[in-house]
Amino acid sequence: MPQEIERKFLVRDDSYKAMAYGRKRIRQGYICSERGRTVRVRIQNEEGYLTIKGPSDVSGMSRYEWEHALSLQEAEDLMRLCEPGMIDKTRYLVRWGTHVFEVDEFYGENNGLVVAEVELTDEKETFECPPFLGEEVTGQVKYYNSFLMKSPYGKWGENLPENCQNKG
Repeated sequence: MPQEIERKFLVRDDSYKAMAYGRKRIRQGYICSERGRTVRVRIQNEEGYLTIKGPSDVSGMSRYEWEHALSLQEAEDLMRLCEPGMIDKTRYLVRWGTHVFEVDEFYGENNGLVVAEVELTDEKETFECPPFLGEEVTGQVKYYNSFLMKSPYGKWGENLPENCQNKG
């Protein structure tokens, strides 16, 4: 079963932009965003993807992930089936040491939120931290895109839903 192992961090400044070797504009919606299983439709530049993710393990670092490429038209058609709310962001790709950090700058109702993720081959794998990394938020549900779609960052001044475990 394909596993995604990643760690997630808040970003403390915009120095990642000068370090980036690439970037992609991403729009995504969710056909299903239940805790423990999500079905996501993504349009990344002019490419479409359907992704299914399972529940995270206890550490919040690892979970089942399956992804399939779609035509742009298929992705646009599936977007019409998505739950209310949309994620809109630019993803910057930054090489640091032997890893690539994906830095997501959010727009719309999540404007102001910037997070970085690094994919690992093992939960105990070490990596060099670029200077823009801030607090680690791995496993904190409120930073999952599927949660941000329902409870956008711009509304966090209001009370978070009961099922959100805010450890931050």
